[in-house]
Amino acid sequence: MTISKTCCIVIIISLKLLAIQNSSAQDKQFKALLITKTAGWHHESINEGVAAIKALAVRNFFDVQWHQDAVDITDNYLKNFQVIIFLNTTGDIFKEEEQKSVERFIQSGKGYVGIHSASDTEYEWPWYTKLVGRMFHIHPVIQTAKINLTSTKFPGLQGFTDRPLWTDEWYEFLPETTTGLNYILSVDESTYKPKAEWADKNKKSIGMGNFHPIAWYHDYDGGRSFYTALGHLPTVYSEPAFLNHIYAGIYWAATGKK
Repeated sequence: MTISKTCCIVIIISLKLLAIQNSSAQDKQFKALLITKTAGWHHESINEGVAAIKALAVRNFFDVQWHQDAVDITDNYLKNFQVIIFLNTTGDIFKEEEQKSVERFIQSGKGYVGIHSASDTEYEWPWYTKLVGRMFHIHPVIQTAKINLTSTKFPGLQGFTDRPLWTDEWYEFLPETTTGLNYILSVDESTYKPKAEWADKNKKSIGMGNFHPIAWYHDYDGGRSFYTALGHLPTVYSEPAFLNHIYAGIYWAATGKK
């Protein structure tokens, strides 16, 4: 049996197209692991957040793998990624052996991104609290306030240069758990009512004072960590300023480039 010249050409073209497709898949900038597991409060904005990060991946040519519940966090699995994103996670979500795998992942020179309630996660894991930099304490009711740009040394902050009005759940934080945090955004407490009291948890507060940070980054234990407290409301995940903000954090945490 002989193969016609036309058939050979079709086969060659098909193989070339397949090679191009495979090359494109391999040439993505980096691969991100997106975790939204909760063991406490479940944010309504998680689905919008996942959709937004998937859209960022398409727009910015990186891969993202999403896990909402069970995921076998091992060294072998994590080696496939350059950054791990905690999106509105809460509570104790990892077993001890999984925690150790995450520690080794960061120690190998890779990155972490925490969004909103990622700071309300794993309080009993001291290494993680230092990775985040500050942990959540309390928040008042959702309000509109003005955001301050505290540094111009980090990308993705174009939408925050003119002290914009922003509606969110303004987290108050516990003291720093580590040194070397680079603050990039803060909220002006004079533009909203920071007082909060949770009788059921015996917590109350009048705010953090003149400097109330809401986003920062730092080098930690051989890797990189970026955190933003913004991201409570579903609608914020269609806001260009916020999307630029979190992509800049993802890109830096994954690559070390600013």
